[in-house]
Parts: sequence; structure tokens; C-alpha cells
Amino acid sequence: MMDKGILPFRRELKSEDHAGVESPAVADAPHTWLEAFAVDSEMPHAYLLMLRFALVNIAAFALLAAAWFQGWIGIAHRADGTYQSHAIFALFLVGLGICAHKVWRTSVELNKIKRFDAFKPEPSLALKYLAQIRGRDASSRGMAASALKLKLSSRIGAVRFIANLLVILGLIGTVVGFIMALAGVNPENSADASSIAPMVSTLISGMSVALYTTLIGSVLNIWLMVNFQILATGTVNLLTGIVELGEMQGR
Repeated sequence: MMDKGILPFRRELKSEDHAGVESPAVADAPHTWLEAFAVDSEMPHAYLLMLRFALVNIAAFALLAAAWFQGWIGIAHRADGTYQSHAIFALFLVGLGICAHKVWRTSVELNKIKRFDAFKPEPSLALKYLAQIRGRDASSRGMAASALKLKLSSRIGAVRFIANLLVILGLIGTVVGFIMALAGVNPENSADASSIAPMVSTLISGMSVALYTTLIGSVLNIWLMVNFQILATGTVNLLTGIVELGEMQGR
């Protein structure tokens, strides 16, 4: 006998019937992020994940603004003549943008699980997972859950990669700075007083590049990793919610 919890999905999963008419479930689903936000905002704690992400970054940008007004950002800008720190910061902004997009999408999927209706499901990752495990035994459902875990993990891997890349670029800047510092040192001219000043200037310039690129890369790595942890927590909650929903509907 067909399980009563599964029967509605067989009726609603078809996006089009034989006449080419879109099913009611798909037709009534929100088509834009603004419509989705209007629907989700009616639920309590609908965008808690997004709120955490926003609070962390508001505080971080406030600290960045304070450093700007203290003149510390200007010092780092003038000290790095190679503009490596600018490239590191630009890469950080790319990573932060990717993370923000994924946090938003994860929040939307979590909200769809909270308001899930078996008789009128809307397109979501949960609905796709339910379609995959329909009629399978416990072992097959476990394999599907493992595959979903790998899929969700791969989606957020780009943010961690960029965060690690910030540190690597900072270390490369350290090496470049030391090379610049040592390139201006000529032991043969150490006895010449007129040559000391240019060597010291080159040494200080190279050391500034080395230290500031390392500092900027490390700080931005911490900043992006905090955001990654928020995204990773949301992804775990999403995975758990989808699997639990699948087990309830598969009984």
C-alpha cells in the first residue's frame, strides 16, 4: 500500500501535466527574492542566519571604519607600494559577497523546510531530496543523505578556499617584501656614508610591505572564516532539516 505521506508528492512533483500546464504547487511558489522575503518574514526567526551574518559584518565594518579614522588604513596604504594588500582586500570582498549569497540561499531553503506543506510543496532542495528517496529503503536513504551532505559541503567550499588564499597571499607578500628589503643592501657600499641612507630606505620599504601584507591577509582571513562558520552552521542545519523531513515522510 502506498504511504499516505508520499502520495501528495507524486501528484505535485510534476512541473507540467500532459497539456503543458504548470502544476499549482509550482505556479503558486514565489518567483522572486522579494516575494520569498514577504512570505518568509511572516514566520518567527525566519532569517536568523542572515541576521547573524549581518550583525557580525556590521561590527567588523565598524571596526574597519574606526581604523580608517585613526589613520591606520592610510598608513598601510602608503606603506605598500606594490599594492598587494589592495589585491588581498579585493579578493576578500569577492569571498564575502559569495558568502553573503550562500547565506541568503541557505536561509531561504531553511524557511522552506519550516513551512513545508506535503499537500502543496514548493520547489526546494527538500522537495528534490524527497523525490530521490521516494520508495527507497533505509540503506538507500542513508546513501542519498551522504550524497546530499557532499553536495552541500562542496557549495560552501569556495568561501573557505578564498579565506585560506588570503593567508597565502599575505605570506607571498612577506617573501616579496623581504626580497625588496635585501635587494637594496650592498655590503660593498656599507662603508660609504652616502650609500647608507638609500639602503636603509629600501630596507624599511621592503619590511613595510612584508609586515603589512601579512597583517592584512591574516586579519581578513579571520574575518572571512567567521562568516564561513556562520554559513557552515546554517548548512548543517539545512542538511539535518532535509534528512529529518525525508525520514518523517518516508515512514
